[in-house]
Amino acid sequence: MERTKKRWPFNRKSAFAEPVKLRKRKSKLYSQEDANSQYEKGFLGVNLSFVLFTVTFRLVNCCLVKTSFVPDEYWQSLEVAHNMVFKYGYLTWEWTEGLRSYSYPLFFASIYKILHLLNKDTVELLIWGPRLAQALLAALSDIKLYSLVKKLENENIAKLVYFSQLCSWFTWYCCTRTLVNTMETVLTTVALYYYPFQGSKAQNSSKYLALVALAVVMRPTAVIVWLPLVSYHFWQEDTKLNLVLHHAMPVGLLTLGISTLVDRVFSGKWILVQLNFLKINVLQNVAVLYGSHPWHWYLTQGFPVVLGTHLPFFIHGSMLAPKRYRILLAAVIWTVLVYSLLSHKEFRFIYPVLSFCMVFCGYSLASLKTWKKPAVCFLVLSNLLPALYTGLIHQRGTLDVMNHIQQLCKESNSPTNTEVSVFFLMPCHSTPFYSHVHCPITMQFLQCPPDLTGNKSYIDEAEIFFSDPVRWLEAHFPNQTVLSTHLVFFEVLEKEISPFLERNSYVKTSEFFHTHVPEGRVGRNIYLYERQT
Repeated sequence: MERTKKRWPFNRKSAFAEPVKLRKRKSKLYSQEDANSQYEKGFLGVNLSFVLFTVTFRLVNCCLVKTSFVPDEYWQSLEVAHNMVFKYGYLTWEWTEGLRSYSYPLFFASIYKILHLLNKDTVELLIWGPRLAQALLAALSDIKLYSLVKKLENENIAKLVYFSQLCSWFTWYCCTRTLVNTMETVLTTVALYYYPFQGSKAQNSSKYLALVALAVVMRPTAVIVWLPLVSYHFWQEDTKLNLVLHHAMPVGLLTLGISTLVDRVFSGKWILVQLNFLKINVLQNVAVLYGSHPWHWYLTQGFPVVLGTHLPFFIHGSMLAPKRYRILLAAVIWTVLVYSLLSHKEFRFIYPVLSFCMVFCGYSLASLKTWKKPAVCFLVLSNLLPALYTGLIHQRGTLDVMNHIQQLCKESNSPTNTEVSVFFLMPCHSTPFYSHVHCPITMQFLQCPPDLTGNKSYIDEAEIFFSDPVRWLEAHFPNQTVLSTHLVFFEVLEKEISPFLERNSYVKTSEFFHTHVPEGRVGRNIYLYERQT
């Protein structure tokens, strides 16, 4: 029996019981897989030093943008958020008519509420807090764009796409502003990371559709950018019914439901913002009241200005990029063409497709051999000057004058001083408002809401004022008891209203540089006049 046990094979010591040392493979394939696994383990898909550099870059970007771009960066975001939290702040006609969703201002209102609860709601933090938050979101979109290209292609091309994104003057100018277009661009770029490109391992229909839905809720025109991409996804999808029933419909209904509930809470009534936006801005074409351009404006001015010196690289790269990126090129062309059909045109409207263009710029740079370094230097130098000029100098006066009014507000709280009241005799919404003062002093500006009743003879207050400023002032201030203590206006108006200023003892106390390119009612400098009593 003992002999039998000794001869039994299962009683023998197996060779696998000893640890086996495997020789390290030096195959390039295995090395690449190991590198990719390390890449996946990093924070946000990249190593921490890369994240810290990107965040630092965008925070510096934020601090070096001290100018105003368009009124919406204050009046459709920060001013609304200030009203939501502190119960004072001006709501423009878009909010009273239900054209805007509170979803975007809610983001800033949350920051304001936290600062208020911590008793840290100083005017400086109320101004810079939202902008710093927007800078962090911009950094996230930069990282996601880099990660997308690295997954689909390789690190070299990803770095060049990332470089193109960081050195774009228009991205520098816009990405830290509190504009809904900026948030739309962030959501679009991050959604692109999860979009089902051929060969992408990060694709996730629910995630990308949720981000797209959020972008559309915040700004309904985001559907223009995403219509070609979503349609292409649907066409390529084998299980179309599953995509619609288990991804698109649940995500869309949930996002729309939450947005509608948010709007109900803050507006006090049930409204469908997206429908109102379509009806008033598109069908009634109310937006044309704020300016119109010829159909070719985006082709001849808008798109070339936004891309800047990246334009030749974009054109070159669009001819070199693989087939799977043709849908991005189609989305860019589609977006530009659709916006060209609308009368009211602005540079910021096509900002969301700028990150698409950077993919092609990266391919162009990667294809260059001996000319790569000169091309990189050219892009840096040609974008540096417009980025710094537009960020630090052009149209800075409207923010500088608000800094001065902040000081007036502090002085008015002194028991020895009279109550401060300010009237802005400027094109409507030229300056920020209570969000940049954070003090309930009396402030007024020239109104310019559109007429939605169909009255063809309607003229807004701003137009009436500029047609005859002195007459309007005398009618608006019939006696000295109702005069504002301070008047703010562009220098081009000074000569015309000087009789009124002299008669009512107004004296110029401050002057602020605004722009080197005065145009129409916008002057080179902004004057602040104070009434002497």
